[in-house]
Parts: sequence; C-alpha cells; structure tokens
Amino acid sequence: MNNLRRLLILVTLSGCASTPEPVVEPPAPVVKNQPAKIKPTPVAPVPKKTPAPPPVAAPAAKAPPSSEKDIHELLMKLLPAKLKDKAGWADDLQSAYKALQIPPTPEYFCATMAVIEQESSFQADPVVPGLPAIIRREIAQRSEKYSIPQTVIDWMLSSNSRDGRSFSQRIDALKTEKELSDLIEEIIAMLPAGRELFPNYNPVHTGGPMQVSVEFAESHVRARPYPYPLHGNLRNEVFSRRGGVYFGSAILLDYPAPYTDMLYRFADFNAGRYSSRNAAFQRALSRISGQPLAPDGDLLRYKDGNTEASSTLKALLTLSRALKMSEGEIQRDLRLEKLSSFSKTPLYQRLYSLADQNGTQPRIALPQIDLKSPKIKRKLTTEWFANRVNSRYKNCLQQKGSVSADSKTAKSGS
Repeated sequence: MNNLRRLLILVTLSGCASTPEPVVEPPAPVVKNQPAKIKPTPVAPVPKKTPAPPPVAAPAAKAPPSSEKDIHELLMKLLPAKLKDKAGWADDLQSAYKALQIPPTPEYFCATMAVIEQESSFQADPVVPGLPAIIRREIAQRSEKYSIPQTVIDWMLSSNSRDGRSFSQRIDALKTEKELSDLIEEIIAMLPAGRELFPNYNPVHTGGPMQVSVEFAESHVRARPYPYPLHGNLRNEVFSRRGGVYFGSAILLDYPAPYTDMLYRFADFNAGRYSSRNAAFQRALSRISGQPLAPDGDLLRYKDGNTEASSTLKALLTLSRALKMSEGEIQRDLRLEKLSSFSKTPLYQRLYSLADQNGTQPRIALPQIDLKSPKIKRKLTTEWFANRVNSRYKNCLQQKGSVSADSKTAKSGS
C-alpha cells in the first residue's frame, strides 16, 4: 500500500511500547499521518457487562548497544539481507534515533522498519502505479471546479517545463510522488493557469519511505530543530531517505504513550497520535451516555484552525451534571486530545471514574476508521494497517533472534 497512512498523495483529495523521555510534543492539534479516511458508522454503546480484553504485555526490550559500532552492527543484522544500500539505511536510522534520543534497541528499530516495509518496501521514493492517469483525472476535475477552459489547460500542458519537456510529457513519465510534487511546484511557479489549478498550495501532502506528512514535518521542526542541512526545502527532506526516516521515527516513537503493546503505536501512526487512547475514551463515553459514537479517536472536529461541535462533545454535555463540569470546562479539556496531558485532565479521570463503577473500562482500543486513497483498491481500515505492521514487526524480531521468551508470548491486544 505505501501509505496507505498516515497514500497520501493528496493529489486526488485536495487536500507500542512507550518511548522514554525526553520527548517533544508539537502543538495541538497534532497533524495526522494517515490517508484520507471515511468516518465509520457510529457503533452501538458497549454493553455494560462486556468483559474487558486481557491485558497486553510489552516486548521485553534489551539493553541498548553501548557503542556506535555496536548499534551499526545491530542495524545491519536487523535490516533485510538483500536490501540495496543496506549500510546507508543503517546510517540514516542510527542518526535519526540519536537526534531524537530514542533508545537504539531491536524493538524500536524493528518498529520503524516494519512501517518502512509496509509503506514503501524500503524505497526512499516509492513508485506509484498509474500516477499519470491519476494526475490527469485530477486536472480534469479541478479545471471543471475552477471553471478553467479546456483550451487553457491544453496550452498549459503543451508548454515547456524547465527540463525542456512539455508538462504533458512530464506527466506521462511520472513514477513517484516526489516527481509529482516537483512537477506541481513547477506548474504553480511558472504558469498563471497552474496557480488557478492548484491555488495556494501543493496538493501532494506526504512522501518518502514512511509516507510522512509535510505538515507534520513543519510542526515538528518548530518544536525541535532539524538535525541535518536542508537540501532545498523541508518538503525535499520529507521525500528523502534520511528525512523520511527521521520524521517517520518521530511520528511513531517521539511521544509518551500509555501503551504496553506496539500495536497501538502503529494504529496511532496511521490515525493520529493518541487515537488509540481516544478511541477507548469514546467507547467508555458511549457506554455511559447511551449514545452511539464512532470510535475514530477524534474527540473534536477541526475546520480552518477552529474547533467545531462533535458527537463526542455532544455526548459529554449530556453527562455534564454527573461529571460536575461546565461546557467550557469540558471543551477546555477536550482541546488537549492530541497531547499526553489529556489523560490527566478532570474530564478524562471523571469519565473513567463513572465507567469503572461496573468493572474496569479499557483505556486503549484500536480506532475504527475506513481508509480511502487512489491506490487502495479494496476496503482497508486503520485496524488492518496496525495489525499488518505489527505482524512485520514481530517477524523482524523473531527472524533475527531478538525476541525474549516473554515477548514471544505477548498478546497483541484487541
């Protein structure tokens, strides 16, 4: 799939075990890294007597290697045997973990590698089948949307680009997201019709070996300086191997999460940070309020930087008396939904105090989200993505003999 997550060519759209501190949390709302998603049909409230799933066990992490040489040797062991430029991949992983201060253990390295394998099969700039047809359909749809005459579109596509080929010839030769992103940037910069067709922005939002969101990279560098020299601009870095590995590892591991199973970090990678925690919160709320809610991990709705009323908020307001909180106080706490501190708020703690009266309510759950993108030809979900990556993660550990007796019997959660 390559991103699923977390395609993110949004050309056709317009638009785990806990990592030790120190961590950096971008300002809320944290940018998500998943493909465009279709909100699920709200589920019925969980029956009060539904038993909680069995507890999950965290993989038993080994002590990190003590030297740069040992870390490199570990990576060379963990990476696929026939990988092209294996040493280069090892160098980029090692430097990313060092910059982010993530422990260089087999468990964490295998987590990042599992996402890379799922998203790009270890291709720095993965090939997207049928890309020329995708962009031509998008151009046709946009020209109709913005009332641009076909004669203008024909003139634009027949114009010469900077490398001497026409834009039409460049489109026909497209193979990767970076090539498409560069082409769109050139169309916007060179042609007035291009600026009308793609107003104010490049619609290619993600790229690189881990399908990183450009918007996430921009938010991350505001919180933590980028450790490498920029080659051009930050967008170019996202599409590079070293930048893609750095920002992808940051999305996956550079935040404190309340999970004892890596499965839920993989779900968060696809659906957005803390989506697994928030989905469980929605299930608890649905059970108490009696109102069906879609457990998608989104507690608020955002539009143009502002919050809008959500089903979750409306359900909480019906419990305001039981929660002993005003509407303003409830909204105040909900605005922390993308941060670790949400679990320390009065809203979170009081809701679970109510939910736990008839048994312990689970604090984590896989978000229920349908994924949609031009590259997806069948029904896929965030749960499918998380389980798929989790399987790759376990294979990485088992094939390299890095799993302890405890982690071999660890449960994958619900």
